[in-house]
Amino acid sequence: MQTTAENAASPLRTNFFLYTPEIYDSVTRMWVWSKLSGAKWMDAWEDRFYGNPNAVISKLKTQKTVRVEVYTETEKEAKNIQKQFGGSIRKLVHKNWAAVVEPNRAPIRIRSSLIISGSRDENARQTLQGEFPGRHIIQIPADMAFGTGDHATTSTCMRLLVDIAKERGKKDQPWQMLDLGCGSGVIAIAAKMLGAESCHAMDFDAEAVKVAKRNAKRNNVEHITITETDALKWKPKQQWPVVVANMFSTILQQAFPTIVSAMEKDADLVISGILNDQWDETRAIAEKSGLTFHQVIQKGKWTTARGRLQN
Repeated sequence: MQTTAENAASPLRTNFFLYTPEIYDSVTRMWVWSKLSGAKWMDAWEDRFYGNPNAVISKLKTQKTVRVEVYTETEKEAKNIQKQFGGSIRKLVHKNWAAVVEPNRAPIRIRSSLIISGSRDENARQTLQGEFPGRHIIQIPADMAFGTGDHATTSTCMRLLVDIAKERGKKDQPWQMLDLGCGSGVIAIAAKMLGAESCHAMDFDAEAVKVAKRNAKRNNVEHITITETDALKWKPKQQWPVVVANMFSTILQQAFPTIVSAMEKDADLVISGILNDQWDETRAIAEKSGLTFHQVIQKGKWTTARGRLQN
């Protein structure tokens, strides 16, 4: 997903999960980045670090402020977060400190086509292939970036992408995909496995781009171009038959003219990253830009929609 720095007027953007730290003895040095933020931004912070097992968000006693913390193994990682979002960093040195252990989560099933595993084990793919024959296996370990596949926005985008791929396959229509706000790259990787000839994935966050490239390599997919790009400044030089935009609604609303200019005449569009109470406003702005939606899905507090250009 696309990221923008938090300030008094605009929220932060990308994907998130939260795990409480557990104690272990093997690591004696660690770094932690922390930042205080208004409680009204809690959803945005949660979404920003979704899938990161090293993130902790705590509400302070006043309930008006939250403390956001991310534990890292190196000072460089902590400084990279500080560079993007401000805040402070400090080193933890203790014989038994509260570190974060990545959980062993069950694989995610997307329709009858995809299995997404968070395992880093090189043998996991073969094991899952035996357990789920005929399905594409995607390995996306939780990282400093986001979009592990289990967030409501990401998983719903992929379910709709499976539907689009099947429809285009039945019509024997070759297709390519544009992924705006790619996060970990999981949607672009899924598109390639589902039959896309090529994908252009982009994100504003430099760390997300690095992780997406690693994930593409990890999953042995080719013909994916991954770039660090600001969707609000980018001017498309071509059009795509499938476009996915998984970005916070305030950014998405500004990006609709760009999205429209990137779509072929009969293109399929999937948008997400929209809180349910922001859908009506987002839909109205999209329709003014020339879009129409025929499928709207609400999962938890998030809305995902599939649409096309207006006739």
